[in-house]
Amino acid sequence: MGSSTSSTSSRMSTQSNNCIIFFVRAPEAGKVKTRLAAEIGEDAAIGLYNCFVEDLLTTIENVDGGLRLLFQPFDAGTQLRSWLGDRHTYCPQKGDDLGEKMKNAFKDAFKEGFCKVVLIGSDIPDLPADFLPRAFTGLDSSDAVIGPSSDGGYYLIGFTRDSFAAEVFDGITWSTSAVFKQTLAKLKSCGLRVCQLPLWYDVDTRADLDDLIARTGDGPFNSSRTFALLRRSESQAPES
Repeated sequence: MGSSTSSTSSRMSTQSNNCIIFFVRAPEAGKVKTRLAAEIGEDAAIGLYNCFVEDLLTTIENVDGGLRLLFQPFDAGTQLRSWLGDRHTYCPQKGDDLGEKMKNAFKDAFKEGFCKVVLIGSDIPDLPADFLPRAFTGLDSSDAVIGPSSDGGYYLIGFTRDSFAAEVFDGITWSTSAVFKQTLAKLKSCGLRVCQLPLWYDVDTRADLDDLIARTGDGPFNSSRTFALLRRSESQAPES
């Protein structure tokens, strides 16, 4: 990845063979959580998106490996550093569609020297803490790892340097319920041994948010930034 767009290294070990690529967007109205915003308002959706990203960073930073935050739009680097700090490495996403952006992200990480790379997005704020280590462990005996999401997509995908197949990202009908099935078929058609992680949940709508609240209960995510914001919003809501 281009050094001209990188900040100082993350406090995670940059000597590790593992790399986590985290796709994020600048938190701007009309650009993040658009379906959720249509139901709860732009300000509330942006506030939740900020918490989603910050909670995921807390999870990621407890995993040994390099961290690369790949952002959009292309000129949002200064804004992201101001928000999330200079300890991370930042780089703009490169490509015309999601598949091309992910393909290029993997290519750059492997060129940088990492041996195992996984990529996640920012719609999974309560991702269990053990899923990322499980993904890297899975790549010890498999060529690729993928985590299906409840909407028919996937929340994580990863490869080893020797097994990376760029064509997996070609010809996918993105933003549909067929994404996971199509990608899994591509992985298998490339002859790759695939490690499949448990199903997990994107939070894109008010119904998804309600499900998040219900499944959290008194669990660890109850102490997250996301839940702190939800509690504040609830306490400030006008009585009916």
